[in-house]
Amino acid sequence: MKKKVIAYLHTHWDREWYREFEIFRLRLLRVFDNILNLLENGKIPCFYFDGQTSAIDDYLELNPEKETLVRKLIKQKKLFIGPCYTLVDEFLTDGVCFRKNLKIGIKYAKSLGCEDFLGYFADTFGHSKNIPAILKEFGIDKAIVWRGCPEDIPSEFLFDGIKTVNLIQGYFMDIFSGNSSIKEKSDFLQKHLDKIAQKSQNVLLLPIGADHLDIEADISEQIKEVNKYLKDYEIELASPFKYFELVKNNFQFQHNDELRDNSSTFILQGSYSARTKLKQYNVKCSYMLDLANKFQKFSQKKYKTKSYENVIEYAYKLLLQNQAHDGICGCSTDLVHQENVMRYEKVLQIANTIIEELKLEIGESSLIINLSDEDFSGLVQFKSAQKLPEKDCQIIAKRRGFNDELLYNTQKIPVTEDYTNIYTYLTEIKSKSPSKLLSKPNKLYCQMFDPFDLKVSQTKLENANISIMIKNAKIIVTDKHSGNIYNDFIKFVDCKDEGDSYNFAPAVNDLGFKSSIISSKILRQGRLQCALGVKFKIGNTVLNTEISLNKGSKFLNFKINWNNKTKNHLLQAKFNLEEPISKTFSEDMNTLIERDFDPDYDIRKNLPKAKGIEVKTNTAPMGRYVSAQGFEVITKGLCEYEVKKNFLLITILRAIGMISSPKNPARTIPAGPPIDVKDAQQLGKNTAQFSIGFGDEKNWRKSVEEIYPHIIVWTKN
Repeated sequence: MKKKVIAYLHTHWDREWYREFEIFRLRLLRVFDNILNLLENGKIPCFYFDGQTSAIDDYLELNPEKETLVRKLIKQKKLFIGPCYTLVDEFLTDGVCFRKNLKIGIKYAKSLGCEDFLGYFADTFGHSKNIPAILKEFGIDKAIVWRGCPEDIPSEFLFDGIKTVNLIQGYFMDIFSGNSSIKEKSDFLQKHLDKIAQKSQNVLLLPIGADHLDIEADISEQIKEVNKYLKDYEIELASPFKYFELVKNNFQFQHNDELRDNSSTFILQGSYSARTKLKQYNVKCSYMLDLANKFQKFSQKKYKTKSYENVIEYAYKLLLQNQAHDGICGCSTDLVHQENVMRYEKVLQIANTIIEELKLEIGESSLIINLSDEDFSGLVQFKSAQKLPEKDCQIIAKRRGFNDELLYNTQKIPVTEDYTNIYTYLTEIKSKSPSKLLSKPNKLYCQMFDPFDLKVSQTKLENANISIMIKNAKIIVTDKHSGNIYNDFIKFVDCKDEGDSYNFAPAVNDLGFKSSIISSKILRQGRLQCALGVKFKIGNTVLNTEISLNKGSKFLNFKINWNNKTKNHLLQAKFNLEEPISKTFSEDMNTLIERDFDPDYDIRKNLPKAKGIEVKTNTAPMGRYVSAQGFEVITKGLCEYEVKKNFLLITILRAIGMISSPKNPARTIPAGPPIDVKDAQQLGKNTAQFSIGFGDEKNWRKSVEEIYPHIIVWTKN
């Protein structure tokens, strides 16, 4: 008796990738016009539209007259859309954005009448262990995945309680679009289905479709003819939902960890460090938009201010468009990523404007608002055109500009005479949560709490918790609580990169460069913050580094500026810990996850020889936080770390010049088209920021909150 094969018709739709958005959208119009015609005329039974509603939205924006037909086909369960808005990368998107992605996608899909949803993540570059829990929050109990599944995972398994299908051979199946004979197509499918059958039970799932690919008008006829030749299988065109119903009792195998195994499928892990500037934008926008959203909700409740819900949703759509995997992963054309930058700038403009407009609408003279769920004690920044008393604040920057009240007040416009000094201040606060309002009439609520513990010299910076000292051209860091002294603790290392935007590939015999310290001096000396300026030289590059330390903080803050003049290389910050690193804790979807490592693994000794292999690495993605052996790093948009023996490394730049190189020694077949992308070399000015300290990873949220405070501060002039 032949096994049943449920084949679902689909197209995987990258909004932008090796071509730009508007070019792909015009292709979308042609592809989806044809699909709607096939569905309406009964040529195909149903179509699954890639699990993301943005493509439908893009289509109907230019073809609004087709909405009635789309609604009709959805109601007839011939067209399935949602639940996501875009197919975001799961490791470069935080939990707030991922939930917004589902909320926006489901809302739009339901508005068109769709009621059937599954988590469809066929092409994302591995899968976060936090995805199942978030799907459950939205009432979704099934999912389809591919990349990152280990060899032992069968077709049907429970992914932390979610009924999940592993696409054994992937989602890419374009054999029906070729010019081969029916017999040749049947022979190919027989071998393909044999491989799927090895990990399946009574029913098989077969995707038919590919990236941006149309459906053949005679696909139903081709299936009938192919079935005549297949020995062990009978293909039926249907939806994934029918497949789940047929195999509902097969979900016995359980997997509760992340899916990042690349022994069978490429997970393209170099994308976490490609085009670092995009990652920096993304983290900043995610933080600022969440802050603006929390502020507008708080203000509505406390002060009855206007709602910005529609504006917030619009801004999240812009952000989620950039978080689509080929966008945020940095593996698209230069023009695609130039448009990403403009979207990021729009998100920041919206977030900042919401915050400033609400300050005006609230109308208080001076306020500090804690929007976090945690108590907050520490330093916060704010700007003012007012010269405030030194006993309350410390000036850390000054520029010329206009007072915000003039820029955002609809009853005023700035004139030349209003151009004035704008000061950036630090002030120390102690705030209760949640959303505790602190204020004093006509005066910013701030003060400098005793004791004052900062000390700085030309070669040393310290407070009561931590110190950094430059001695004999080496950096010594002391954790004053444990008494541990870390000698020669921080270096920067640089090596060649023979890879592409998808995968880093080392040059086997490249020894690389290590940094040396060429100077240090006091940059800032105050009661709230002190800073050293340290110049590191690495190869022909000078890293101009500001190392600052706040009163009472356990974190040293690094801000590095440099001019990148070198192509095809990897630049990392390297931290020298006491023991080989076998375990790390890092942020993933706003939670902390644990990963195990082999500290002795060496990528240079394991570059693949056989075709179709992607090298295993000791790198991993991170949100904003990673720790090992009590050492903590919090970054601002640096999303990749690596383990080598007792060293923890943070990638601060990876400069490459091709989307997918056919000569990449780390991946022996292409992952995309070989398109030159000169902007991915990131030549010119670059900046990287991170903070380091020591503490228990159990308190990681408080650590992150210090660097990313959910505090609104202002003083009215």
